[in-house]
Amino acid sequence: MHVVAVLALDGVVAFDLAVPGQVFGTSTTDRDVPLYETRVCGLPGGAATSATGGRMRVEPPFGLDALATADTIVVPGHDQPYDHPAEHPPEVLDALRDAAERGTRIASICVGAFVLAAAGLLDGRRATTHWMYAHRLARLHPRVEVDASVLYVDDGQVLTSAGVAAGIDLCLHVVRRDHGAATAARTARRIIMPPQRDGGQAQFIRHEDPPDGDTALQPTLAWLEANLNRPLTLDDIARHASVSVRTLTRRFREQAGTTPQRWLSRARVHRAQQLLESTDLPVERVAAESGFGSPVTLRAHFARRVGASPQSYRAAFRARAS
Repeated sequence: MHVVAVLALDGVVAFDLAVPGQVFGTSTTDRDVPLYETRVCGLPGGAATSATGGRMRVEPPFGLDALATADTIVVPGHDQPYDHPAEHPPEVLDALRDAAERGTRIASICVGAFVLAAAGLLDGRRATTHWMYAHRLARLHPRVEVDASVLYVDDGQVLTSAGVAAGIDLCLHVVRRDHGAATAARTARRIIMPPQRDGGQAQFIRHEDPPDGDTALQPTLAWLEANLNRPLTLDDIARHASVSVRTLTRRFREQAGTTPQRWLSRARVHRAQQLLESTDLPVERVAAESGFGSPVTLRAHFARRVGASPQSYRAAFRARAS
């Protein structure tokens, strides 16, 4: 079973610490067979959680040696993103470096990125963190390409996410990467979380007023999901929402953090992933059912978002499943 080690340092944010266990702990096959084992590990003496939301004492059942046998390591945020790498516990940085050299996948939630940066694991990589601390991360670690605008960054072996709920998005993305869109969607349903917020979505979305029944996008998003196979235009979507194209675009940016076209493309790619995973439909039919129209268009969008062709994705998914 895939082992996920979650590192509980002193001052750990309780929500960030709980997220990996919640997401990976509820990820199962369609026969309810668990896919991950989550282990909380830390330094001797335990750790106190962040003062935000109240202090608690955490006594991790595993030590740092658990990192050596983990397949994935997650570093949650904590309330001490030190101003100098030397202030981080050296044994923690050494353990993370050793894990990286072994090829272990390593991820951070929120300001956990500061720990990865202090270990040198983000040098030369694109990364993100909570938007309030992004400038600080860039100043302290100039070799890191900090992107403060996105929910998470998947840079292959090393992944980083923004604050709070973005950690859930990142963990669901890992599940999707490991086991496909259907498993990720099933996990998202169990934790009552939308499964289709991807890394490029805006980290900070402006809501001047709470959306009411006449301005909320949810009915339009549900209609789009039910009609992904149709050749929808901006005018079609605006007509359904009973607004102008300009108003539609503004509401998408405010409430979904992206444009209607990007949201639709992302949803269609996810639909294509589900069809490739769960059916033997030829690529031509997958393209039609997911609304891309032609295999050429499907391949272009699929490669841009997934990093593989539909055929190679299906083959890789079937290989993992077997």
